[in-house]
Amino acid sequence: MADSSFDIVSKVDRQEVDNALNQTSKEIAQRFDFKNVGAHIGWTGEQIEMRANSEERVNAILDVFQGKLIKRSISLKSLDAGEPKASGKEYKIFATIQEGISQDNAKKVSKIIRDEGPKGVKAQIQGEELRVSSKNRDDLQEVIALLKGKDLEFALQFVNYR
Repeated sequence: MADSSFDIVSKVDRQEVDNALNQTSKEIAQRFDFKNVGAHIGWTGEQIEMRANSEERVNAILDVFQGKLIKRSISLKSLDAGEPKASGKEYKIFATIQEGISQDNAKKVSKIIRDEGPKGVKAQIQGEELRVSSKNRDDLQEVIALLKGKDLEFALQFVNYR
């Protein structure tokens, strides 16, 4: 019988991020506490830029955006937001969306599977994803439960389960 397998990836649906960004933009345009503070959120290339005339307001924009991401089932671990920086008369926060599993993180996950996972489970690093295979499907379910229980500093999704 062939091995069963699944892939561990770290991907974000760009359309969902875009929807969350648009909802945030609409909300800050309507909310009273954002009136006359120059509040804005939008894409600048591959980064998301948030700006307002005070540090508190720009942090509030980030809070609203994080709330919209959570409602759209996007892990906040994939959002890398910087600190507010003064730029002239306004404050800005630049944020990026992290995708892909780095080699170091892939090695960490592979080590967790090897050390704490069931025997006979193999993990192979394939670029920015990890392929986990085993003869027993129950072992694969156990690996998924094990990794969901770990508090890793990056978001994981489990795809191509077969």
